[in-house]
Amino acid sequence: MNCSNMIRDHRLTFFITLFFMIAGCAPNSDRQGAGKNGVPSGKPAYALVIHGGAGVILKENMTTEREKAYLRELNVALDIGEEILRNGGTSLDAVQKTIMHMEDSELFNAGKGAVFNHEGKNEMDAAIMHGEKLMAGAVGGVRNIRNPIIAARAVMENSPHVMLAGKGAEEFARLQGIEQVDPSWFFTERRMEALKRAQAEEMENRGGENPDQKHGTVGACALDVYGNLVAGTSTGGMTNKRWNRIGDSPVIGAGTYANNHTCAVSATGHGEFFIRYAVAHDISALMDYKGLTLQEASEEVVMNKLVSAGGTGGIVAVDRNGDVSMTFNTPGMYRGYAKPGERIVKIYKD
Repeated sequence: MNCSNMIRDHRLTFFITLFFMIAGCAPNSDRQGAGKNGVPSGKPAYALVIHGGAGVILKENMTTEREKAYLRELNVALDIGEEILRNGGTSLDAVQKTIMHMEDSELFNAGKGAVFNHEGKNEMDAAIMHGEKLMAGAVGGVRNIRNPIIAARAVMENSPHVMLAGKGAEEFARLQGIEQVDPSWFFTERRMEALKRAQAEEMENRGGENPDQKHGTVGACALDVYGNLVAGTSTGGMTNKRWNRIGDSPVIGAGTYANNHTCAVSATGHGEFFIRYAVAHDISALMDYKGLTLQEASEEVVMNKLVSAGGTGGIVAVDRNGDVSMTFNTPGMYRGYAKPGERIVKIYKD
């Protein structure tokens, strides 16, 4: 190469480098230059993704009226959270209020719609996590807190602990002024019938799986205009569960996780598998350590690792760029997401 060619090449390299510096990005960085609070300006102002449980959800087993009811409730939940985010509210408020709506609906296995344990009682779990400083709060095995997600947030913000359980959690909630109700408030005929079916199958040793037995949960993940990621999950647990069993929903890193550097994840499925495989954190770790995209990480964990282990369920997640994932290995999952000018709500596998 002669001298003039070398000079020309160096000039070309200089101008390419200068272009990327002016544009505020580099070939391997975020999609566009930093905007407010260092957040890439090319991403949506906000994003919200929710789930209402996964399992054997088949169109042929769903009445038209019930399908419309689920779609309506999912859309209302998204409306609640999206309004908060659109008006500059925080992802923490959006996740809490969205989950509260689903807890108050009899359609989902959380709050009012919680399933019964072996003794015919409702025992509920919930967790919430903020991705900025990795703060989290959770409650497990509570029986009289109307909205367990409120109690979980109170644990995060107003206590030195991460998880409280049983009567201790209920006492803490009472001291915090959180609404408590008589346990009879959670009774629904549908869930009692599900318990009777599960116990009949247990007695007959048929080994059949009740679609509600292992996969009922509600959850939400949000990204706000401040670049903060939050994940929350709430559940009534497994139908016919015993011995104060607590699942993955309130376990940070298993059913709930958020980290501003990667993503926020809420899971639903057979909780024992999600605990053992630290599903929510594993998705974040694959993004952090291996550079996988949110969708790549979600599929690796849910569609490969869990399937190989025999675990069933799914996740919803949003990353710091506003990309969402709704990945599940069951026939269906109640799910949806909302971004500015964009919304999708689904039930069945495409």
